[in-house]
Amino acid sequence: MNKEDMARRIIVALDVGTKKDALTLINKLEGVEIFKVGLKLFTAEGPPLLDVIQNLGKKVFLDLKLHDIPNTVGDAVKSAVRHGAHMLTLHSSGGGEMMMRAVESAFEAAEKEKTEKPLLLAVTILTSLKNEQLEEIGMVPDTIAQVFRLAHLAQKAGVDGVVCSPQEIEILKKELGKELLVVAPGIRPSWSDAHDQKRIMTPGLAIRKGADYLVIGRPITEAPSPQEAFMKILEESADL
Repeated sequence: MNKEDMARRIIVALDVGTKKDALTLINKLEGVEIFKVGLKLFTAEGPPLLDVIQNLGKKVFLDLKLHDIPNTVGDAVKSAVRHGAHMLTLHSSGGGEMMMRAVESAFEAAEKEKTEKPLLLAVTILTSLKNEQLEEIGMVPDTIAQVFRLAHLAQKAGVDGVVCSPQEIEILKKELGKELLVVAPGIRPSWSDAHDQKRIMTPGLAIRKGADYLVIGRPITEAPSPQEAFMKILEESADL
């Protein structure tokens, strides 16, 4: 894999609180195509920010992890389509009906708006959770088993892919097929800190295991030179 292909697989997380800070990062990161807008930034700046990012020629990964009754999630998906989201997350634990409604709504809105349907990605188990946290909230304390169960449910519902920790990439690709996209947060280069992520992996190894996209935040955005950090990741991970 060359550097250009690798660059297209990296989603940079804009984990900042203002449009000004987000645009500063975007303008520093030449070669990044997709930027993640999560709850923190979206709550602060709202949908207009998505238009600004797209006007810069970038794609938006809208990471809101939707989880509500089916009708509400369906309406939220339609709004995301109208605002041009390229990728959108929802919680697989919301159930099959909720995810199916999201898929239906995405197709309906895309047809109405005459635009492409966003990639719908079902979040399985957050990378900040381990077995003891699963037990605490009443789940079977087996992270891999729960991820597989939720990913299988998401696939049946018709979503485009799942979000899981790097540790589950290989088993999901093997058991559910290569067509199901796998997006992996919890990516940390060997030279960076783990921070609050518990189930982590280096970019190169995650790609070798079959990840389609990698979500990387602080190792790039908090580096003295975000562009140098991004290029360093490409150098280490390309040509695998």
